[in-house]
Amino acid sequence: MNGNAMLEIKHYSKSYGAGKKAADDVSLCVMPGDIYGFIGHNGAGKSTTIRAVVGVLDFTEGDIFIDGHSVKDEPLACKRVTAYIPDNPDLYENLTGIQYLNFIADVFGISSADRESGIRKYAGLFEISDALGDLISSYSHGMKQKLAIISALIHSPKLLVLDEPFVGLDPKATFTLKELMHEMCRKGTAVFFSTHVLDVAEKLCNKVAIIKHGKIIASGTMEELTEGHSLEEAFLEADGLPDAY
Repeated sequence: MNGNAMLEIKHYSKSYGAGKKAADDVSLCVMPGDIYGFIGHNGAGKSTTIRAVVGVLDFTEGDIFIDGHSVKDEPLACKRVTAYIPDNPDLYENLTGIQYLNFIADVFGISSADRESGIRKYAGLFEISDALGDLISSYSHGMKQKLAIISALIHSPKLLVLDEPFVGLDPKATFTLKELMHEMCRKGTAVFFSTHVLDVAEKLCNKVAIIKHGKIIASGTMEELTEGHSLEEAFLEADGLPDAY
């Protein structure tokens, strides 16, 4: 395996039902400082792969390493350095926002000083400071998304994994999240996120993989994939190629 990789997926496959593969021999490598876009149609295998990376979905074929640790064999070591933001955050709605953030901070063993400064910083940036005393059940979808993002950032993860992170965010929060992703990557964090919004991926990512019917059909740096064209053109060209079975 690549000893410097923050995330390495090696020949990962996942089958459902009658042998249908939602992920088929997926391999990719995300280095520290990368913003790596994982793009494809709905149902292409993005969420299946992401859920295996973060330990939500069991798998038997292939292996996944985070910061040199196997997701199968050392799940806790992987989760200590990973933050995951699903496409539809499932939060504890009977807690207030601040109770939830303190719960997450307790799970990751964050000191009082660090959690206070982190919560103050991120709640301010996402403009939900005034709502932290309210029950999460009273939050809009966008506010829940912001709270999930803050909970992911307060333990300073080495790997940030996001599934369609910009869906449901208002334009200002979207801009803030992009800026934070850049800031984290400058400090060596790796970001791996799925999206079907190609112009966002093109502006944000330095690397990208295109997945279709569970298979990676193109991957590399943004320059390699686009070669002077737009990512949309590169995606449509790759998407029009017959599957290599």
